[in-house]
Formats: sequence, C-alpha cells, structure tokens
Amino acid sequence: MYVGRFVVVGPEVGAYRVSSRSFPNRKLTARDEAITVGPTADAPETDNPYVSYNCLRIVETPTGETAAFGNGSHVDPIAEKLEMGYPARDALAESLLALDYEKDDYDTPRIAATLDENGEALIGTVRKDALLVETVEEPTLVATYEEDSPTAFDLEANTASEAASEVYDHEFEHAVCAAGIARTDEGFETAIENGD
Repeated sequence: MYVGRFVVVGPEVGAYRVSSRSFPNRKLTARDEAITVGPTADAPETDNPYVSYNCLRIVETPTGETAAFGNGSHVDPIAEKLEMGYPARDALAESLLALDYEKDDYDTPRIAATLDENGEALIGTVRKDALLVETVEEPTLVATYEEDSPTAFDLEANTASEAASEVYDHEFEHAVCAAGIARTDEGFETAIENGD
C-alpha cells in the first residue's frame, strides 16, 4: 500500500518517512537542531515548492525542549510558536490551519507531530475536509494518503536509529528516507536513514 509521507509519534519516540513516487531522488541532511529534506546531487531540477523543507526541528520552549516534525514548510512555524511558549496543541493547530493542505494535484494533507522532553506527544493533520490534532498515549501514525487520520501504529523502536530504520523498512511502498527521534536522559537524540 502507498500512503505517501507519514509521521509516527509516541510518548518516547517518533519518526518521519518520505515515501514518494514523483520525487524519489531526495535525502535527509542533519543541521544544527534540524533535519532537512532535499534533492540528491543527481535529482532532476524542479520548481516544486514541496520537495525541500525542514522535516524535524528541536527547539527550546519555556517548559523544556520540544521536537516538531512533519512533511513540509509548516514544521518551521510550529517550531517557532513552540519557542514563543504556545502550547503544542495550539502551535500545531494554528500552523496547520494557516498553511492548509498542499495545493497540488492530490490536495496532499499536511501532517505533523510534536514530542516534548516530558513525554507529551501530539499528532495532527490538515486535509481538504478536516483539521485534526490529538494527544497520543501510544505510537500513532498519520499519513498523507490512505491513512490520513491518526491511527494506532505498532512501533517497536526505543532509540532514534531504531525508529528511523523501522519506519524506513516498513512495508508501505516507495520508501525514500526517514528520520527518527527519541527522548533520552540527556535530551533528544536524532537519526537519519537515507537507504544508502
């Protein structure tokens, strides 16, 4: 089954996977407190605005570190609102609503999740017909296609690298790359799986 891009988040770990039929020549790059999706060196040139973006950011909030991750440019305003002290629910809802679903041929939903250092996890999506933001107590998935409402997901991973590998290797079709994040005693750890 092809579900497109998807996020999974639980109280301890989270992950984001790029799955693509149209733009498979992409990879993740780690930057300071962020992971970015971008084209590989051999990718054909495109003016598609949805191909490159920060897919994960870790920010310092008034209540500690929080990670925001998702499938597009909405990750930045979510992270910025978290830094300003917005509750995660409001940061997700306002940013998803403001940027709305992608105006492409498929009306692709925007999906996102947050995970804070205290174990609060939220997941959200904005589709053509709905805006959904939920607090989660167990690993939960939302995808751009097919699985476009939050649903329980069997994630076994305990570490960032396990989370990235597990979602990259999942049976959903057309995996391109994946990022994982996990809470540790020292703060958040992140990992990248580019399928090399």
